[in-house]
Amino acid sequence: MPQTHPTWRFNARPFLNPGPGLAALLLVASLTAPAWAAAPDALRARFASLRDAGTGQLLDQSIYLRSTESPDRMQGEVHALIEQPFEQVRQQLSQAAQWCDVLILHINVKYCRAQRTSAGDELVSGVGRKFDQPLAEVHWVRFGFRVVTDRSDHLLTELRSPTGPLGTHDYRMSVEAVPHTNGQSLLRMTYSYGYGTAARWAMKTYLATLGRDKRGFSVVGKTANGQPITVGGVRGVVERNTLRYYLALQSHLRSHGAPGGNATQLALQTWFDATERYAEQLHEMDGPDYIAMKLKEIQRQKTVAPPPPG
Repeated sequence: MPQTHPTWRFNARPFLNPGPGLAALLLVASLTAPAWAAAPDALRARFASLRDAGTGQLLDQSIYLRSTESPDRMQGEVHALIEQPFEQVRQQLSQAAQWCDVLILHINVKYCRAQRTSAGDELVSGVGRKFDQPLAEVHWVRFGFRVVTDRSDHLLTELRSPTGPLGTHDYRMSVEAVPHTNGQSLLRMTYSYGYGTAARWAMKTYLATLGRDKRGFSVVGKTANGQPITVGGVRGVVERNTLRYYLALQSHLRSHGAPGGNATQLALQTWFDATERYAEQLHEMDGPDYIAMKLKEIQRQKTVAPPPPG
Protein backbone atom coordinates (compact mmCIF):
# COMPACT_ATOMS: atom_id res chain seq x y z
CA MET A 1 0.00 0.00 0.00
CA PRO A 2 1.33 3.48 -0.81
CA GLN A 3 2.43 5.46 2.19
CA THR A 4 0.92 8.84 2.85
CA HIS A 5 3.14 11.58 1.51
CA PRO A 6 5.47 13.45 3.89
CA THR A 7 5.25 17.18 4.48
CA TRP A 8 5.99 18.72 1.09
CA ARG A 9 7.63 22.09 0.68
CA PHE A 10 9.03 24.10 -2.17
CA ASN A 11 12.64 25.14 -1.78
CA ALA A 12 12.99 28.88 -1.35
CA ARG A 13 16.76 29.28 -1.67
CA PRO A 14 18.00 32.51 -3.24
CA PHE A 15 18.87 32.50 -6.95
CA LEU A 16 22.59 32.61 -6.13
CA ASN A 17 22.27 29.17 -4.55
CA PRO A 18 20.87 27.00 -7.37
CA GLY A 19 18.22 24.64 -5.98
CA PRO A 20 15.50 22.34 -7.26
CA GLY A 21 13.57 25.23 -8.79
CA LEU A 22 16.53 25.97 -11.04
CA ALA A 23 16.99 22.28 -11.78
CA ALA A 24 13.37 22.15 -12.87
CA LEU A 25 13.91 25.22 -15.02
CA LEU A 26 16.77 23.41 -16.76
CA LEU A 27 14.50 20.43 -17.45
CA VAL A 28 10.90 21.14 -18.31
CA ALA A 29 9.65 22.50 -21.59
CA SER A 30 7.00 24.07 -23.81
CA LEU A 31 6.19 24.71 -27.44
CA THR A 32 3.42 26.25 -29.43
CA ALA A 33 0.25 24.23 -30.00
CA PRO A 34 0.97 21.16 -32.12
CA ALA A 35 0.25 22.83 -35.44
CA TRP A 36 3.51 21.22 -36.61
CA ALA A 37 1.89 17.79 -36.54
CA ALA A 38 1.45 16.87 -40.19
CA ALA A 39 0.76 13.87 -42.37
CA PRO A 40 3.15 10.92 -41.93
CA ASP A 41 4.77 11.63 -45.30
CA ALA A 42 5.69 15.13 -44.10
CA LEU A 43 7.65 13.71 -41.17
CA ARG A 44 9.43 11.29 -43.50
CA ALA A 45 10.27 14.11 -45.89
CA ARG A 46 11.65 16.22 -43.06
CA PHE A 47 13.89 13.40 -41.84
CA ALA A 48 15.14 12.79 -45.39
CA SER A 49 15.96 16.49 -45.71
CA LEU A 50 17.94 16.51 -42.47
CA ARG A 51 19.76 13.33 -43.46
CA ASP A 52 20.69 14.68 -46.88
CA ALA A 53 21.94 17.97 -45.42
CA GLY A 54 23.55 16.43 -42.32
CA THR A 55 21.97 19.21 -40.25
CA GLY A 56 22.51 18.60 -36.54
CA GLN A 57 23.73 15.03 -37.05
CA LEU A 58 25.17 13.47 -33.89
CA LEU A 59 27.59 10.59 -33.34
CA ASP A 60 24.73 8.18 -33.86
CA GLN A 61 24.04 9.00 -37.49
CA SER A 62 20.33 8.31 -37.10
CA ILE A 63 19.87 11.21 -34.63
CA TYR A 64 19.53 14.87 -35.65
CA LEU A 65 19.36 17.56 -32.96
CA ARG A 66 18.43 21.21 -33.42
CA SER A 67 17.59 24.12 -31.12
CA THR A 68 16.13 27.61 -31.41
CA GLU A 69 16.12 30.61 -29.09
CA SER A 70 13.80 33.61 -28.88
CA PRO A 71 13.45 36.35 -26.22
CA ASP A 72 10.91 34.34 -24.22
CA ARG A 73 11.14 30.73 -25.41
CA MET A 74 13.73 27.99 -25.89
CA GLN A 75 13.17 24.85 -27.94
CA GLY A 76 15.09 21.68 -28.71
CA GLU A 77 14.10 19.11 -31.30
CA VAL A 78 15.27 15.60 -32.19
CA HIS A 79 14.51 13.70 -35.38
CA ALA A 80 15.58 10.07 -35.25
CA LEU A 81 15.33 6.71 -36.98
CA ILE A 82 14.84 3.96 -34.39
CA GLU A 83 14.94 0.19 -34.69
CA GLN A 84 11.66 -0.47 -32.90
CA PRO A 85 8.58 -1.21 -35.05
CA PHE A 86 5.88 1.43 -35.04
CA GLU A 87 3.27 -0.74 -33.34
CA GLN A 88 5.56 -1.21 -30.34
CA VAL A 89 6.24 2.54 -30.22
CA ARG A 90 2.53 3.22 -30.45
CA GLN A 91 1.63 0.79 -27.66
CA GLN A 92 4.28 2.18 -25.31
CA LEU A 93 4.00 5.91 -25.87
CA SER A 94 0.21 6.11 -25.90
CA GLN A 95 0.04 5.07 -22.22
CA ALA A 96 0.63 7.63 -19.47
CA ALA A 97 2.18 5.12 -17.06
CA GLN A 98 4.83 4.16 -19.60
CA TRP A 99 5.91 7.79 -19.79
CA CYS A 100 6.91 7.72 -16.11
CA ASP A 101 9.22 4.82 -16.98
CA VAL A 102 10.76 7.15 -19.57
CA LEU A 103 11.02 10.31 -17.49
CA ILE A 104 12.57 8.69 -14.40
CA LEU A 105 15.65 7.70 -16.44
CA HIS A 106 16.66 11.37 -16.68
CA ILE A 107 19.24 12.17 -14.04
CA ASN A 108 17.27 15.16 -12.68
CA VAL A 109 13.87 13.45 -12.44
CA LYS A 110 13.43 12.20 -8.87
CA TYR A 111 9.84 10.94 -8.96
CA CYS A 112 7.04 10.27 -11.42
CA ARG A 113 3.57 8.87 -10.82
CA ALA A 114 0.79 8.58 -13.41
CA GLN A 115 -2.76 9.05 -12.17
CA ARG A 116 -6.24 9.58 -13.55
CA THR A 117 -8.05 12.83 -12.70
CA SER A 118 -11.38 14.30 -13.71
CA ALA A 119 -9.51 16.24 -16.40
CA GLY A 120 -7.76 13.14 -17.75
CA ASP A 121 -4.38 11.46 -17.32
CA GLU A 122 -1.76 13.31 -15.30
CA LEU A 123 1.93 12.75 -14.55
CA VAL A 124 3.11 14.11 -11.21
CA SER A 125 6.83 14.67 -11.61
CA GLY A 126 9.44 15.79 -9.09
CA VAL A 127 12.63 17.32 -10.50
CA GLY A 128 15.77 18.32 -8.66
CA ARG A 129 19.54 18.19 -8.58
CA LYS A 130 21.91 15.61 -10.07
CA PHE A 131 22.30 13.67 -6.84
CA ASP A 132 20.17 11.88 -4.27
CA GLN A 133 17.59 14.24 -2.73
CA PRO A 134 14.66 13.91 -0.34
CA LEU A 135 11.32 14.59 -1.98
CA ALA A 136 10.78 17.55 0.33
CA GLU A 137 13.46 19.39 -1.68
CA VAL A 138 12.30 18.71 -5.24
CA HIS A 139 10.11 20.93 -7.37
CA TRP A 140 6.77 19.41 -8.40
CA VAL A 141 5.40 19.71 -11.92
CA ARG A 142 2.02 18.26 -12.88
CA PHE A 143 1.89 17.34 -16.56
CA GLY A 144 -1.35 16.72 -18.34
CA PHE A 145 -0.93 13.77 -20.72
CA ARG A 146 -2.81 13.68 -24.02
CA VAL A 147 -2.80 11.41 -27.05
CA VAL A 148 -3.49 13.86 -29.87
CA THR A 149 -3.35 11.37 -32.76
CA ASP A 150 -3.40 7.57 -32.52
CA ARG A 151 -3.67 5.83 -35.89
CA SER A 152 -2.11 2.80 -37.50
CA ASP A 153 0.30 5.11 -39.36
CA HIS A 154 0.72 8.10 -37.05
CA LEU A 155 1.10 8.76 -33.30
CA LEU A 156 1.30 12.13 -31.57
CA THR A 157 1.39 12.51 -27.78
CA GLU A 158 2.14 15.50 -25.59
CA LEU A 159 2.84 16.39 -21.97
CA ARG A 160 1.77 19.86 -20.84
CA SER A 161 2.08 21.93 -17.68
CA PRO A 162 0.99 25.58 -17.74
CA THR A 163 3.23 26.78 -14.90
CA GLY A 164 6.60 26.04 -13.39
CA PRO A 165 9.38 27.38 -11.16
CA LEU A 166 10.92 30.85 -11.28
CA GLY A 167 8.58 32.36 -13.84
CA THR A 168 8.67 29.56 -16.38
CA HIS A 169 5.45 28.58 -18.10
CA ASP A 170 3.77 26.45 -20.76
CA TYR A 171 5.88 23.34 -20.36
CA ARG A 172 5.49 20.75 -23.09
CA MET A 173 7.15 17.68 -24.49
CA SER A 174 5.68 16.30 -27.69
CA VAL A 175 6.53 13.09 -29.51
CA GLU A 176 5.41 12.17 -33.02
CA ALA A 177 6.13 8.81 -34.66
CA VAL A 178 5.36 7.10 -37.97
CA PRO A 179 6.26 3.70 -39.48
CA HIS A 180 9.41 3.42 -41.60
CA THR A 181 10.82 0.58 -43.68
CA ASN A 182 12.21 -2.73 -42.39
CA GLY A 183 10.33 -2.62 -39.10
CA GLN A 184 11.81 0.74 -38.09
CA SER A 185 10.10 3.95 -37.00
CA LEU A 186 10.73 7.65 -37.49
CA LEU A 187 10.34 9.80 -34.41
CA ARG A 188 10.28 13.51 -33.70
CA MET A 189 10.55 14.81 -30.12
CA THR A 190 10.20 18.50 -29.27
CA TYR A 191 11.17 19.93 -25.88
CA SER A 192 10.97 23.61 -24.91
CA TYR A 193 9.84 26.13 -22.32
CA GLY A 194 8.65 29.71 -22.01
CA TYR A 195 10.27 31.96 -19.41
CA GLY A 196 10.07 35.39 -17.81
CA THR A 197 12.39 37.75 -15.97
CA ALA A 198 12.88 35.61 -12.85
CA ALA A 199 13.73 32.54 -14.91
CA ARG A 200 16.12 34.56 -17.07
CA TRP A 201 18.04 35.78 -14.01
CA ALA A 202 18.15 32.30 -12.48
CA MET A 203 19.51 30.87 -15.71
CA LYS A 204 22.17 33.58 -15.90
CA THR A 205 23.27 32.68 -12.38
CA TYR A 206 23.53 29.00 -13.31
CA LEU A 207 25.48 29.77 -16.49
CA ALA A 208 27.90 31.94 -14.53
CA THR A 209 28.53 29.25 -11.89
CA LEU A 210 27.70 25.55 -12.18
CA GLY A 211 27.03 25.68 -15.93
CA ARG A 212 29.80 28.00 -17.05
CA ASP A 213 31.88 25.29 -18.76
CA LYS A 214 29.04 23.22 -20.16
CA ARG A 215 28.35 23.15 -23.90
CA GLY A 216 25.68 21.89 -26.26
CA PHE A 217 26.00 20.21 -29.65
CA SER A 218 25.27 22.75 -32.39
CA VAL A 219 28.41 24.09 -34.04
CA VAL A 220 28.36 27.89 -33.98
CA GLY A 221 31.91 28.65 -35.15
CA LYS A 222 35.52 27.51 -35.33
CA THR A 223 38.67 28.21 -33.37
CA ALA A 224 41.77 29.72 -34.96
CA ASN A 225 43.07 26.22 -35.67
CA GLY A 226 39.81 25.08 -37.20
CA GLN A 227 38.27 23.17 -34.27
CA PRO A 228 34.48 23.44 -33.94
CA ILE A 229 32.96 25.70 -31.28
CA THR A 230 29.70 24.32 -29.90
CA VAL A 231 26.84 26.36 -28.53
CA GLY A 232 26.79 27.35 -24.86
CA GLY A 233 24.37 29.36 -22.76
CA VAL A 234 20.68 28.57 -22.57
CA ARG A 235 20.66 26.86 -25.97
CA GLY A 236 23.34 24.51 -24.67
CA VAL A 237 21.16 23.69 -21.65
CA VAL A 238 18.16 22.96 -23.84
CA GLU A 239 20.17 20.79 -26.23
CA ARG A 240 21.65 18.70 -23.42
CA ASN A 241 18.27 18.03 -21.84
CA THR A 242 16.55 17.43 -25.16
CA LEU A 243 19.07 14.69 -25.90
CA ARG A 244 18.83 13.28 -22.36
CA TYR A 245 15.07 12.91 -22.73
CA TYR A 246 15.34 11.45 -26.20
CA LEU A 247 17.88 8.89 -24.99
CA ALA A 248 15.51 8.04 -22.12
CA LEU A 249 12.75 7.41 -24.65
CA GLN A 250 15.05 5.29 -26.80
CA SER A 251 16.36 3.33 -23.79
CA HIS A 252 12.85 2.56 -22.57
CA LEU A 253 11.78 1.27 -25.97
CA ARG A 254 14.91 -0.87 -26.34
CA SER A 255 14.57 -2.46 -22.90
CA HIS A 256 10.83 -3.13 -22.93
CA GLY A 257 10.06 -6.81 -22.68
CA ALA A 258 13.52 -7.79 -21.42
CA PRO A 259 13.50 -11.39 -20.10
CA GLY A 260 13.55 -12.15 -16.41
CA GLY A 261 11.91 -8.89 -15.36
CA ASN A 262 15.16 -6.99 -16.01
CA ALA A 263 13.64 -4.18 -18.08
CA THR A 264 14.26 -1.48 -15.46
CA GLN A 265 17.90 -2.41 -14.88
CA LEU A 266 18.48 -2.68 -18.63
CA ALA A 267 16.85 0.68 -19.31
CA LEU A 268 19.04 2.38 -16.69
CA GLN A 269 22.22 0.83 -18.04
CA THR A 270 21.21 1.60 -21.64
CA TRP A 271 20.50 5.24 -20.79
CA PHE A 272 23.80 5.69 -18.99
CA ASP A 273 25.79 4.03 -21.77
CA ALA A 274 24.01 6.15 -24.38
CA THR A 275 24.76 9.40 -22.54
CA GLU A 276 28.40 8.40 -22.14
CA ARG A 277 28.73 8.47 -25.92
CA TYR A 278 28.33 12.23 -25.43
CA ALA A 279 30.29 12.39 -22.19
CA GLU A 280 31.77 15.82 -22.94
CA GLN A 281 28.28 17.33 -22.75
CA LEU A 282 26.29 14.85 -20.63
CA HIS A 283 28.53 13.13 -18.08
CA GLU A 284 27.55 13.92 -14.48
CA MET A 285 28.37 10.81 -12.40
CA ASP A 286 29.72 7.28 -12.67
CA GLY A 287 27.47 4.48 -13.86
CA PRO A 288 27.16 2.49 -10.61
CA ASP A 289 26.28 5.67 -8.69
CA TYR A 290 23.64 6.63 -11.26
CA ILE A 291 22.03 3.18 -11.24
CA ALA A 292 22.01 2.93 -7.43
CA MET A 293 20.42 6.38 -7.15
CA LYS A 294 17.77 5.58 -9.75
CA LEU A 295 16.84 2.22 -8.28
CA LYS A 296 16.25 3.96 -4.96
CA GLU A 297 14.14 6.66 -6.64
CA ILE A 298 12.10 4.10 -8.59
CA GLN A 299 11.35 2.15 -5.42
CA ARG A 300 10.41 5.37 -3.64
CA GLN A 301 7.91 6.44 -6.28
CA LYS A 302 6.18 3.07 -5.95
CA THR A 303 5.64 3.44 -2.20
CA VAL A 304 5.32 7.19 -1.55
CA ALA A 305 2.19 8.96 -2.75
CA PRO A 306 2.57 12.25 -4.67
CA PRO A 307 1.62 15.55 -3.05
CA PRO A 308 -1.95 16.78 -3.50
CA PRO A 309 -2.63 19.54 -6.05
CA GLY A 310 -2.06 23.12 -5.01
